[in-house]
Amino acid sequence: MNARQKPLFFGLTSLVAVWLLAMAGFAMADHWKMTAEKLRAYLAQTDFSHLSGEARAKALRDLEDKINALSAEERRNARLEQLWAKWFAEMTDEEKSAFLDATLPTGFKQMLTSFEGLDPEKRKQAIDGAIKNLKEAREKSPEEFKKSNASHTNGPVLSEDLQKQVAVIGLQSVYSSSSAQAKAELAPLLEEIQKNMESGRLFRGGH
Repeated sequence: MNARQKPLFFGLTSLVAVWLLAMAGFAMADHWKMTAEKLRAYLAQTDFSHLSGEARAKALRDLEDKINALSAEERRNARLEQLWAKWFAEMTDEEKSAFLDATLPTGFKQMLTSFEGLDPEKRKQAIDGAIKNLKEAREKSPEEFKKSNASHTNGPVLSEDLQKQVAVIGLQSVYSSSSAQAKAELAPLLEEIQKNMESGRLFRGGH
């Protein structure tokens, strides 16, 4: 290799090395990325009902961390499949409250405050749009999921009673005064509204 070829050779070698490092980085990021599928596997391999003390507390912290690591889309998928419903039903009231607080999306409380500042028509539009989006996502879910969750997929996204309360009292008031069970039922709707507000979709008038 002559002197003129050496810079070109080393330049190409450096580019290949950078490309290989980038690919390795993407592969590692994808490997460690939390998904609804990985969350399902964790829940399946952990018998929460038989845990107590620190082991139970750690299992809950791990679940909270995994939920918080989900992307908005994966989080919606996980809620759609009610992945942690069995665990939630087995939690004490204190555990449920702590779990709900720990898994609130970033900016959730600010979203509630901003939502209450909207005019009534805009609030109704936001709620109707979020319910529509959730119904569409549920309808697009795999057939095997629909069959195994028939009672959930055929029912309303939000109970009629909660819909009436939200319409009359407002999201913030209903959420702050609700039981842990009602908060869990409201969570998918509120997260969908937050996503629409953050994306600007609500203020563009689209769903």
